[in-house]
Amino acid sequence: MKIFDIHTHIYPDKIAERAVDALGKFYDFVPEGKGTYADMTGNDAKSGVNGFLLLCVATNAHQIRRANEAVADAVKRGSADGFEAYGFGGMHPCENMEEEIGFCLDAGLSGIKIHPDIQGVDIDDPRLYPLYDAANGRFPIYFHIGDDRPQYRFSTPEKLSKIMKEFPRLVAVAAHLGGYMASDEALQYLCGCDRLWFDTSSALWAMTPERADEIISRLGVSHMMFGTDYPVKLPETELPRFYRLRLTEKEREDVLYNNAKTFLS
Repeated sequence: MKIFDIHTHIYPDKIAERAVDALGKFYDFVPEGKGTYADMTGNDAKSGVNGFLLLCVATNAHQIRRANEAVADAVKRGSADGFEAYGFGGMHPCENMEEEIGFCLDAGLSGIKIHPDIQGVDIDDPRLYPLYDAANGRFPIYFHIGDDRPQYRFSTPEKLSKIMKEFPRLVAVAAHLGGYMASDEALQYLCGCDRLWFDTSSALWAMTPERADEIISRLGVSHMMFGTDYPVKLPETELPRFYRLRLTEKEREDVLYNNAKTFLS
């Protein structure tokens, strides 16, 4: 059975340890991976992962080009190493947003990733509307969704629902089963939109298999994709959690691989 990891992050080797440590402190957990290309692909090979989507997070406007260049280079390296490798660029509100979007697409990246909580920007901030307008019917946007801490309510499912209504051709992914630590809100606001996709990353470890089964069923198995959120989790720990879900063999194949390939096509 083929496996595609739809949600991964890596960092340059010289800063990976610091970046992973900062990520763990931000969320108050201990990431399992080292955050490097070699560590990720080594773990992928060991667990039988055939491909991955690398997601870039630009924490400020000055970092956008350099971060996106790094992702584009890593995608080329992954393809050369025999993986089905894809990448999404990162974006932050900036004056030359259209230029940076053009760079991402010209570099072979397949979409844009937004992490509102780490970036400190609401997803319905008007400064991001030029990005949504450019993406509308053109390329997908990947959203981190649903931190429940009061100081990090930048990415609520309700706000994403608003964006999807305002941009009627926008295709998007709501990561973490549509709401990291906010699954009730995900079910309230995100069901029934066929332009929305979802992933299992950074969610299965935080709930019972029965609760995950309910959320996946209501959001839609046909638009659900397997993800580890590497370096947060490794395939060897996330795959056993996934296999505990009450999916049919066909549904399991779709979530592990087929849905991601459909989405990326």
